[in-house]
Amino acid sequence: MSATHRKTIFVSSVQKELRAERRAIKDYVQNDPLLRRFFDVFLFEDLPASDRRSDEVYLKEVERCDVYLGLFGNDYGREDSQGLSPTEREFDRATDKGKTRLVFVMGKDDKKRHPRMLKLIKKAGAQVVRRRFGGIPDLKAALYASLVEYLAHSGDLRTLPFDASACPRATADDLSSEKITSFLEVARRERNYPLPAKTSAEKALAHLSLLDNGAPTYAAVLLFGREPQRFLPTSEVKCMHFHGTEVRKPIPSYQVFKGTAFELVDQAVDFVLSKIDRSIGTREHSAQAPAAYELPKEAVTEAVVNAVAHRDYTSNASVQVTLFADRLEVWNPGELPSSLTPERLRKPHASIPRNPLIAEPLYLAHYIEKAGSGTLDMIARCREAGLPEPDFEERAGQFVATVWRDWLTAEVLAGAGLSDRQMKAIAQAKIQGRITNLEYQEITSVIRKTAARDLDSLVAKGILIRVGSKRGVHYILPGKK
Repeated sequence: MSATHRKTIFVSSVQKELRAERRAIKDYVQNDPLLRRFFDVFLFEDLPASDRRSDEVYLKEVERCDVYLGLFGNDYGREDSQGLSPTEREFDRATDKGKTRLVFVMGKDDKKRHPRMLKLIKKAGAQVVRRRFGGIPDLKAALYASLVEYLAHSGDLRTLPFDASACPRATADDLSSEKITSFLEVARRERNYPLPAKTSAEKALAHLSLLDNGAPTYAAVLLFGREPQRFLPTSEVKCMHFHGTEVRKPIPSYQVFKGTAFELVDQAVDFVLSKIDRSIGTREHSAQAPAAYELPKEAVTEAVVNAVAHRDYTSNASVQVTLFADRLEVWNPGELPSSLTPERLRKPHASIPRNPLIAEPLYLAHYIEKAGSGTLDMIARCREAGLPEPDFEERAGQFVATVWRDWLTAEVLAGAGLSDRQMKAIAQAKIQGRITNLEYQEITSVIRKTAARDLDSLVAKGILIRVGSKRGVHYILPGKK
């Protein structure tokens, strides 16, 4: 490979604290048979002495690099006149210049970290996926996985995408011609798709690029298979419903859905809608009375279809849809593409499907749009319903979309300065819809006077509403805000 194609990794950290880790990274990349073909590593300590200011040099190197690699330890580093360390300056410059950023945090315990470093870690975590490491072996393994993923996304490692690869052991007999015909009818009606419903299955699959040398691809099996889970067991969707705000056994309602991508979306959405409140409107504008769900149906559908369409099908995890008393969480195996972050999903952005051959038929059947507007539509629908905006985040290698059922989100409650007792009371009120002084005493083990004071405080904060008088007094959650 010529030098013009090589990419530079800029290693950013407090040099004294992480000297061994910095050197280990460079030695590892230089000696690995794959990584050394693509990468050079820049370490500031390897530069010869010069009369240029060090901050000018390292920031210029950040601008020149292809990959910013941040090693965050306990020390924050020397602060400049504006109170910022070189490490934070480098991270900010990489962010401003749109560089690919990889962040690795040393250790699992944050107790010994400098407060400014802890703040930097949280800032980085809001923008990129942070990976923790316990020692140099852990760091090497995490680095290798991240760099290989980077090469795959950049196109330097050219392999056939998963959904375009032939599904081992699958034949045309494992696909349902009825499902293909039904899809063609919908696609023609919804998107004016050119192929008529009577088109042969083979021609339809070829037109959708769902054959690999004549064999059905993984995408073909997931979209039109008679039994997709026979070939991809974890492509199922697990749905759970809890009456409280956290996972607790026994699970009141638990279902595992199997089928094609279309069937999985329909079944999971129906599961959620069957568990939430629904109100029926009047027949003022049509012969059929409209139904309004507690959560916008469009937002629920978007969260589920995004998970099914964009998940990592090579993962051993399944899509998980969990309904709590205060929120709906949809867990999707796999992380966002390197060019997207959870924050960027809240703004206009490009559509970058992980599985384009699965996404295309879902688009043709009007399950999704192509313009990258899905998350924006979710935000708009929740606003229109008077609900908080959805949350988008990455947790433990999975993408999580949270649609809130009420305005008392975890973030709102965290900022309200509530005691542990009051948090228990809110959780109880979300489950039952109300709480009394006696119930407060029972769940918090306090006397009546203390319970009354705590409840009055929640009323003053606008978190509870006092209803009734004398012995009939109870407290309820307010409406949407």
